[in-house]
Amino acid sequence: MRTTRRPIQVVSTWVRRQPPKVKAFLAVITGMAALVLLRAIVHDHDNLFVAAEAVHSIGISVLIYKLMKEKTCAGLSLKSQELTAMFLAVRLYCSFVMEYDIHTLLDLATLATTLWVIYMIRFNLRSSYMEDKDNFLIYYVVIPCAALALLIHPSTSHLFINRVFWAFCVYLEAVSVLPQLRVMQNTKIVEPFTAHYVFALGVARFLSCAHWVLQVLDSRGHLLVALGHGLWPSMVLISEIVQTFILADFCYYYVKSVFGGQLVMRLPSGVV
Repeated sequence: MRTTRRPIQVVSTWVRRQPPKVKAFLAVITGMAALVLLRAIVHDHDNLFVAAEAVHSIGISVLIYKLMKEKTCAGLSLKSQELTAMFLAVRLYCSFVMEYDIHTLLDLATLATTLWVIYMIRFNLRSSYMEDKDNFLIYYVVIPCAALALLIHPSTSHLFINRVFWAFCVYLEAVSVLPQLRVMQNTKIVEPFTAHYVFALGVARFLSCAHWVLQVLDSRGHLLVALGHGLWPSMVLISEIVQTFILADFCYYYVKSVFGGQLVMRLPSGVV
């Protein structure tokens, strides 16, 4: 007797069998469809940025729950948390001196919880930290991001150092999740709370990217002019798109695992 396969399993099997070019095309089409849907149902697109920060905070809350309930930080990347704290601290500084608003308060809350997670991993739960798996060298991203910020930054009327800091936090945010992906790549098995956290990051990145893309579309390109001239406006959009696609593959396997009823994610070779 043949077992009935769920629609998500049928679609997943079909997608997995497609060549890379077809998968890339499907990913682009799916992203465009999601943007069209968001544009239709969300009238104030600034709410997307707030939603992105809120989802990021939810992801951090999941981490806090994991650390407090399970008393282990296994599978978490301390280096990703440190990069996250770094770009949040820089962005918080820029927000205070350049554009104090609701985003400042959200960043402050997220930074506080991220610092608490770092403290727990470094001290209280150090024995369960998988240091050998968390082997991504963060200066591989910090130094290039700093160099790029010196070369390409906003051309606004703010102080030069503040404009460089602003660019630095944009670039660093785009790649801050790479150490966490390296840990998952090394272990190949992702326990539920870590998977929920990384998926929340993926959703937050997509909402942030959607916010910028829809803002540019609504302003008919005038937003890019308002951001300054030169390469900076394009780099903002590229950074948002890069950080979305970095997590796209993981999010696909997360959704597949959830619909498949799997509590623990097992990542195939080549993912993340």
